[in-house]
Amino acid sequence: MKPAPPPPATTASPTPAASAAPSAAATPTRRPRAWPWLRLRTRTLLLQCAVVTLVVGTAFGAFAWDSERRLTREYQQRALAVARTVAGEAGVRAAAARWSKAADRPGGGAAHASRATLADSWLNARAETVRRRTDALFVVVTDDHGTRLAHPDPAELGHRVSTDPSTALSGHEELARHRAHLGEEVVAKVPVRAPGSRTVVGEANVGVSAQAVRAEQARVLLSGLGWLVAALLVGLAASMLLARRWKRLTLGLEPEELATLVQEQEAVLHGIGEGVLALDAEDRVTVANDEVRTLLGVEAAPGTPVAALGLTPRVRAVLREPDAGRAVMAVVRERVLVVSARTVRREGRRLGTLLTVQDRTAVESLTRQLDAVRTMSAALRAQRHEFANRLHVLSGLVHSGQPTEAAGYLDGLLGSGPLGETLPDLGPESVRDSSLRAFLSAKAAAARERGVTLVLGGGTWVRRTVSAPVDVTTVLGNLVDNAVDAAHGGRRTPRRVEVELIGLDDTLLVTVADSGDGVAAARRQDLFDEGVSTKEPDAEALGERGVGLPLARQIARARGGDLRLTEPGAPPEPTAPGPAGGPGAGEAPPSADAAGSETESGTPGPPCPDDRVTGGAVFVARLPGVLAADDDTAVEDDGGPGTGDGSRTDAGLGTAPGADPNNPAAHPDDAPPEHPA
Repeated sequence: MKPAPPPPATTASPTPAASAAPSAAATPTRRPRAWPWLRLRTRTLLLQCAVVTLVVGTAFGAFAWDSERRLTREYQQRALAVARTVAGEAGVRAAAARWSKAADRPGGGAAHASRATLADSWLNARAETVRRRTDALFVVVTDDHGTRLAHPDPAELGHRVSTDPSTALSGHEELARHRAHLGEEVVAKVPVRAPGSRTVVGEANVGVSAQAVRAEQARVLLSGLGWLVAALLVGLAASMLLARRWKRLTLGLEPEELATLVQEQEAVLHGIGEGVLALDAEDRVTVANDEVRTLLGVEAAPGTPVAALGLTPRVRAVLREPDAGRAVMAVVRERVLVVSARTVRREGRRLGTLLTVQDRTAVESLTRQLDAVRTMSAALRAQRHEFANRLHVLSGLVHSGQPTEAAGYLDGLLGSGPLGETLPDLGPESVRDSSLRAFLSAKAAAARERGVTLVLGGGTWVRRTVSAPVDVTTVLGNLVDNAVDAAHGGRRTPRRVEVELIGLDDTLLVTVADSGDGVAAARRQDLFDEGVSTKEPDAEALGERGVGLPLARQIARARGGDLRLTEPGAPPEPTAPGPAGGPGAGEAPPSADAAGSETESGTPGPPCPDDRVTGGAVFVARLPGVLAADDDTAVEDDGGPGTGDGSRTDAGLGTAPGADPNNPAAHPDDAPPEHPA
């Protein structure tokens, strides 16, 4: 079908329809089919009907040909039985022997005898009697020269037979089908032997008309015609059912549309940066692009059941509830992914499930760095505000003529410092890396704003710089944030978090303890599973809870380390109410050991060395390969690194916060246990 030529140009003003014509013409159109009314279902049905008709017709033709051969053979066997009977009668053998012997004399034999003599002979009468009884076309008896001695037509007596008698006269039986003067016939020829001898003295020919064979064949074919029609109808019905099944499987799409869909699918699946995994109604993989195989770390061959893919529990949970349609964060190996699933339906029928996967590893890493920068900037703003307040105090003291009080106030400031209130031992002597010190200072400032005190453990000693700051801040930040949340929501006072960092060669051991209510027994087994969180659900963070601890453990294990909960902790035991004005139930009275000593300026001083944070949860992480191979790692000559108070253990490593010093499994010198208790 050729497109119509464009209309001739006119000088009239363009109408809206005319102005829209170029945009419509620019839209690519699909070439129409030669017969638009002949849809795939119709073509399939016609083709199947033609094939069924051809097969059934061929089978019927083969049946007709075989039945003709079979009937011909059957009638030949009948003629052979009659011929054998005639040739075996004693009278026939004797008469044939006499006529053969007479034919050897000059002027004798059947060839010179009158037709009346042959017609009135006993032999001819006997042959005619057998022909009528067997309903044969003819029964012929000849001598050894092939001259007819008996024949249904008297005019043919005394003449040589029209077919070659040599086979029968040589002593062999013959079955044949040929055309003679009586028409097309099926013939059986049997040699006639002399009485008491094996000498052949003639032949007995018995023929059946081919018309009888055809009549019998027609009767057989008519009886099988009903079966033929029944088979044809069954084939056509099966073709119609198959066409309907084909339409249902192809969703009513034509071959051109299917080809277009395949091309578009290949272009889209391999051209987008997201992972796509399609499952059928029985949860078997139908489509999976290369991106989803890379992100999920699975083969995802077509036909594989979803249970055999080895997906993480978080991804399986998303696939189990595809109608939710919301994005959920999941940690798969070292990647942070955003997965979402939807149910695919067409015409009210569920076709399967579509899972989309996005890689947010780089974004999550940048987010962690941005959070660290934001935390440090907030701490700097708080420090600036604090310094401004202190400068105002100094300005007032100086202008009021009180230099002695101003000098004392300055001495107090220099003795505590803005960060000394929370991290008394944080300095190059214990933590060499400046970015790590700044990160801890920022976390301490953020914790102080929530009413939580962040302190360093007595065994903190990291003399090397950090070579993987992103991994360290991600693991340490998650642990500290969780500990601050637990201490803030706990019932113990004062609310505190203790962090202890120990550097062993290139390995960093991190221990974080809090004074919260511990980890509930129901959460201890699946604490590191994706989506599991001890915090209350938050509408703004829906789908992002339960990612921090799994991500931190994934980072630790990717480096050959681990992250474990070594002490789950427990809520404080309730106590009897104190006197009026005293501490309430479940609260410990403040003490110098718990709150730390206070300076003359009223700011809290450094905690005592034995003031350990206990009662809450204790997490231990081992991060190999995160410390740089610095040369300046020699221990000081005063017996090892310390805080200056000589309270360190051998090798400069203190006891893990909240751990029993008699328990070797809780000692920071040892790697975290392979499995949590």
